Order: sequence, then structure tokens, then C-alpha cells
Amino acid sequence: MPEATALAWDTLARYRLIEILALWEGRVVASQLGEAFGIGRQQAQKVLRQYRAVAPGNLLYDESRKGFLPTESFAPRFVRGRVEEYLHLMGSDQAPASPFAGLSLASATTESLPLPSRKVSPRVVREIVKAARDEQRLEVTYASFTSPAGEDRILVPHTLVFAAGRWHVRAFCEKHRDYRDFVLSRFRGVPEPCGDMLGEHGIAEDMAWHTRVEVRLIPDRRLPPRERALIAGDFGMQNGELALSCRGPLVLYALREVGVNPHHVETEPRAQQVEIANAQALAPWIHWG
Repeated sequence: MPEATALAWDTLARYRLIEILALWEGRVVASQLGEAFGIGRQQAQKVLRQYRAVAPGNLLYDESRKGFLPTESFAPRFVRGRVEEYLHLMGSDQAPASPFAGLSLASATTESLPLPSRKVSPRVVREIVKAARDEQRLEVTYASFTSPAGEDRILVPHTLVFAAGRWHVRAFCEKHRDYRDFVLSRFRGVPEPCGDMLGEHGIAEDMAWHTRVEVRLIPDRRLPPRERALIAGDFGMQNGELALSCRGPLVLYALREVGVNPHHVETEPRAQQVEIANAQALAPWIHWG
């Protein structure tokens, strides 16, 4: 993205939003830019014209859909085309995720660990987002440990979730007659709409999703007092305890984020550092074996 460094930060942020929406939602309209950046309709339309001038061939206006659609030759110039850019955007109240990325700002020397990005198809995400918004069913092919080659399912998706380093979609599965999490990188092919939701299988009926659960963590009690105090400070604990509130289905993910495996106790307490203080209360959510 060499041309990005020559743009003003606000222009760059607007172009990034255009590309993210075009790539992952398949449609961009002026009102989206207006809402994101607090600009009028005419100015938003001007931004779209300017983008089309610097990235010719990327967008084409579709009269029937009243918006700009990505062409078959669409190639992002201001974003990297990674699903995280779209999903982090949808999970925040700000304009495009990290709009300052790539800008030349003076700062202290920093380094981040490059973690692998799981491959997720834009076409898969587009169909999931559309189905969730329209409360529609999707026919999908989903790969799992029990069906590595993929298995046909009918899902009713309602929420995209980032947890434990992966993006999931929370959806009602007609095969299992229950709400489950499905990893986005495991969808095979492109999901196909197959009609409106049958019965009450939307987000409102996902009772587990609406249940708030408190996860209470404490320093590993096998550590000496000074080391327990050090861990308490690292985690910002109050009175030696950290209370995390999350949705019921996300409890296991929350534990993984802090390095706690509810099914295994590390032999070395310094490797584990924290432990669960209310394990019995969490048992329904972490499937004790």
C-alpha cells in the first residue's frame, strides 16, 4: 500500500472504510460514510467519486441496489483484505479498525508478535452477515473434527464473535436443534440462503447467549504470598480476585484468554499463574469432564 502514506489520515480512513465494506459486505453507500465520519451526503458522495478516481475499476454503481458494488476485478489498495479488518470494525463504535495503521507517527520503538491469520472467505462473511441481518436460514458446508471433509447443515446465524484468537458465528443449527459456535475458517464453499427463519430460532430465543456469568479468578494458591501478590497486580485484581462478566457460551473462551485450562492443572504453578475461584458455578458452561 505505498500510495497510502501520501494521503491525509482522514482521507485514508475513509478509503479504508470503503474497501472494507465493499469487500466484506458487497455494497457501499454514501450514508455509511456519512454516519461513520459525521459528514453530509454530498461530501460522502464526493469521497466515493475521489476513491473511484484513485482506484478505477474497483467499484460499479448498481441502480437496483442503490449502491456501489465491488467488481470482479476488485483489488484493495488501502487495506490488506483480511477478515480481521472487517470484523474488528463491526465490533467497535469507531470508523475503520486501526485507521492510523501505516501512518508515519513518531513513537517509541515497539514490536508485535505476528500471529497467523486464519483464512476466511469474503463471500462467506457476506452471506453470514446478510442472513443474520435478515433473519434467514443458510445452507452451508461446515468442516469439523467429526467431518473433516465438510458436512451440509442449515444454520440461522445471529452474531459474529471473536474469542480465543478465532472468529466464530453464533448460530442455531437445525441438525442439532441447538445454538452453537461455528469457526469462520471452517466453512467450505459459499453459504446459500434457503428461506426465512422457521419458528423462533433468532437471537432473542438464544437463552444461553443472554445469560451473564461471572468468572472469578485468583492467583494460583500454590505460589508463595509475594508471587501471588505479583500476579494479582499483573491482572489488576481487587482484594486478590478478578471478576470477569461474560456471556455463558463465552466462558470457556474467556478462560483460554487468561491461560486457564479448566480440564488440566499445570504442574508448575508459575506456568498457570491464576486459577478459577468459582469452579462449581461455572461447571455448566465449561463441560467438566
